[in-house]
Amino acid sequence: MLPTFDALLSARGRRVLLGKDPALTGILKTGKRFVAVPGLFSPAGCRRVVEVLERNLAPHLSPMDEPIPPQTIFGMRRNYEELLPKAVRCRTALLASSRARSSQVAKAIGLSGLVGSPTFRALAEVLSGRKLRRHFGTQVLAYGPSDYAGPHTDHHPEEPEARDGYTDVHLTFCTRGVAAQTLVYEERGHLSAQASVATLGGLTAYRLPFWHYTTPLLARRGQDAHARRWVLLGTFLDARVSA
Repeated sequence: MLPTFDALLSARGRRVLLGKDPALTGILKTGKRFVAVPGLFSPAGCRRVVEVLERNLAPHLSPMDEPIPPQTIFGMRRNYEELLPKAVRCRTALLASSRARSSQVAKAIGLSGLVGSPTFRALAEVLSGRKLRRHFGTQVLAYGPSDYAGPHTDHHPEEPEARDGYTDVHLTFCTRGVAAQTLVYEERGHLSAQASVATLGGLTAYRLPFWHYTTPLLARRGQDAHARRWVLLGTFLDARVSA
């Protein structure tokens, strides 16, 4: 079984959760759109997460493969008017459907409880600096060698509850075979800032939308078969404001 979210927290993680780290409390309300935070989780607990996911969930992952459409080049009629939709390659565990085997396994190993924990939402609320809705979306992604997510904004202008901004929090658990993977993000209008996401128990928090992408995962030499970056993520909408 996986540890609970509460049990996974380190001493620093519990301080942040209680709002006792001024540098991180409400950081996504200060104008920052992205922050990467190490040290919030127990190393032993993180190793346990990787062990359980690799043994139980890895065989049930489904491909997420959206290549660059050829018409983005050959459908162009004017110079320098490229339009690039989000391209991505990774794998995912389907949690929404109770009939999916990955969803059944996730429930059996305690994953659904971990990513759906009220403590996870409470931590997201501290970082966001906003009241967040009680119910939130969860997802599991797994990046293998050369897997990536191309430039995108995660903007949802057709969804009234998300179009003015929302919060994502990602927990990263890498196997030992991972050498590198980087999150590149927009700063002052340029894709010029970056942070390593090749971590064991790292946390990244986003105030979306903004431009960002994830570089192809690099495996250590001879470790392609054992290189995977697990991402457990929550998507949090702002609480409704009472009239």
